[in-house]
Amino acid sequence: MIKNKLVKNANKIDSFIKDFINRQKKSLLVTPMKYGVLSGGKKIRSSVILAVGKIYKINPTKLYNICGAVECIHSYSLIHDDLPCMDNDKLRRGKLTTHIKFGESTAVLAGNSLLTLAFEMISDEKFKIKNDYKLLIIKKLAECSGHTGIAGGQELDLKYENVKKSFKEIINMQKEKTGKLFSFCCFAVGQVGGKKRSEINKLIKIGEDIGLLFQLADDFLDIKGSSKNTGKSVKKDKKKGKSTIINLLGYENAYKYANNLKKNILKKLTKYGSRANELISLINFILIRKY
Repeated sequence: MIKNKLVKNANKIDSFIKDFINRQKKSLLVTPMKYGVLSGGKKIRSSVILAVGKIYKINPTKLYNICGAVECIHSYSLIHDDLPCMDNDKLRRGKLTTHIKFGESTAVLAGNSLLTLAFEMISDEKFKIKNDYKLLIIKKLAECSGHTGIAGGQELDLKYENVKKSFKEIINMQKEKTGKLFSFCCFAVGQVGGKKRSEINKLIKIGEDIGLLFQLADDFLDIKGSSKNTGKSVKKDKKKGKSTIINLLGYENAYKYANNLKKNILKKLTKYGSRANELISLINFILIRKY
């Protein structure tokens, strides 16, 4: 069952991240860093990485550094997104947001530290892949995390509040905010596996589409989900005047678009046969999830 697999994967990656942090010199930021990245969340990006790894028969342990790095990047972005100067949220993953728990300045520094920790995980000498591959992975992770990825997407998300935007503009914003990190997940697996550039480019597009599907599902949950299930505030997009496909097209049309997107992703995975079964289950789960 996919839910059990998600929990199992999340526990493994939490253990990896915790062990990695514990190997380092202690600081006052360790506790808020762990609070922000461990014990909570679906770690669905890690499950995407491991599921793509199954397609190419890559030992899961060879991908843990990638998983850990992605979760650090994702958690850093959430810590910063929740700040009063951005989305001003008080609940995340069923617990107080990091700035409510530890204060705003500590939250900013903890988020910054998780961002840099991600690159330590990729460059770690115990991560045994070719140095050329490491450099490409580091470069791509930087691109997907900074002004051309997550950070840039969040800036657009804030600037688009209470402003009428086109379908294309909203989709591009969501691809930057969410899709780019998912595209990295698939790219990195292909790179670790030493795949050809043509294959890696296909993986990048699949990952970007998975990320967009995930963001659309999040938008649906904001309307029809519950805080108890999602672990965060709901029904906030409309209040803040967020630019979403739902607000532009209406719920039903937006869902049709998302469902067609899902079908297109699954169609691209058919060539991998049964090796893609886990990834297919994960993609089906994304759109029907309740949390």
